Amino acid sequence: MYLNDRFNDEWALSPDQSLKLHAGNQAIPNQLIVRSPKGRNKATDLIHGTSILEIRAELPPSNEVTVKDGIRLFSVAAGLINATPGYFTQNHIDARAALGMVNDSSEVLHLLLEGGHSTIAGRLIGAFQNIGRDRIADEIKKTMRSAGYDVRINDPFESEVDSEILIKTKTPAINRIYLMWDSMRDTVLDHFPAPPGMPENQGKYLKEVEDVYVTDAYHSLSIEGYRVSAELINKVRSGSWNPEVDSQDSEHRDAMAARGYWQVFQAVRESIKKVLVGHNPGMVAYDDHGDWYREMFTPSVTAGIIKASDLAGYRNASVYIQKSMHVPPAASTSREMIGELFELIRNEKEPAVRAVLGHFMFVYIHPYMDGNGRMARFLMNVMLASGGYPWTVLPVEKRDFYMKALEEASVNQNIETFAVLLAHYVQEGMKGDPIAKLKT
Repeated sequence: MYLNDRFNDEWALSPDQSLKLHAGNQAIPNQLIVRSPKGRNKATDLIHGTSILEIRAELPPSNEVTVKDGIRLFSVAAGLINATPGYFTQNHIDARAALGMVNDSSEVLHLLLEGGHSTIAGRLIGAFQNIGRDRIADEIKKTMRSAGYDVRINDPFESEVDSEILIKTKTPAINRIYLMWDSMRDTVLDHFPAPPGMPENQGKYLKEVEDVYVTDAYHSLSIEGYRVSAELINKVRSGSWNPEVDSQDSEHRDAMAARGYWQVFQAVRESIKKVLVGHNPGMVAYDDHGDWYREMFTPSVTAGIIKASDLAGYRNASVYIQKSMHVPPAASTSREMIGELFELIRNEKEPAVRAVLGHFMFVYIHPYMDGNGRMARFLMNVMLASGGYPWTVLPVEKRDFYMKALEEASVNQNIETFAVLLAHYVQEGMKGDPIAKLKT
């Protein structure tokens, strides 16, 4: 590794960036900040507008440096002691997730006492109080004052958080999605129209869902790069698709995707039926989403385009998103996170929040090797149905804006652009205006 060769293992990421990685935030930074006694205090430009900034600075003792996936980091405790004051406001989700990893006050107290860090102690006391870890906060306060330090408590965060969020688990990846959900939901509600309420005429609602199929299939598949047409989509829907007779159908990747989309659309429609009669939408999606995934890819397996093992479900390997600074969590972590996401959806009272954050966090976790975008949009529409909102199509013409909005939410935890985008097309649907007519 370049940094190991250059600095002979005498380096570590900055405290702030160390804490981000400990907290499960794997977004690629625009500038990687590296501390080393051999640092040149200069930046080295890399591809895609990124860079490495070397800072000449002493490192903490070796027992306060940890190695994660080959990257040398300040330990959680050392990171919290050495983090800049602005870190807690600028990266409040990561900071709270990192604080939630501390099990006992002794983890930070020995560093505070050895360094005589009374000001930092006051900041950490306020931070632990903010996330509901009063016992740790009290022990730091009492111990520092017993040692003769004048500690003035200062909450470094600009907002409050439901302390129950971080009592649930100490796993940083899980803490992150709970904290993200908590911090983003009000923004969604600020921009979304009020839910129309469950439709009295369920048959009419389902007919409207069926009527939008061709438009939805065209745009959703086109967003993912498939080359489909109204003719192909209608061919699949009408039943004239016959891979045993027409070799072009059986060999054509786009035809298989269209057939899979038709099959999954029918499965999702059945899920919506359950929601319309009062079943918990989060539970319906949790129970049914595996069926959606299998229906989506079974035609491609039958045609030999993908392996049968690809139907197994959640991924068992790392995945990277093209042209994105967001790096989805490891496979083992993503499987844990997706279950918690459905619990958040089950417990959420607002259908708009279920729809927007359900969609965003599904692609953020990226539980499958393929099909995550389509699955997220199906999940979104099932959640929209739970509030009586119309089935909503995201047009391929807005693909770049859509992807940038997801990137902003994933990398910077700013959900506003994505919420505004979805709200716009939901509102258009509520007015009875077609979102995007499929030209035939």
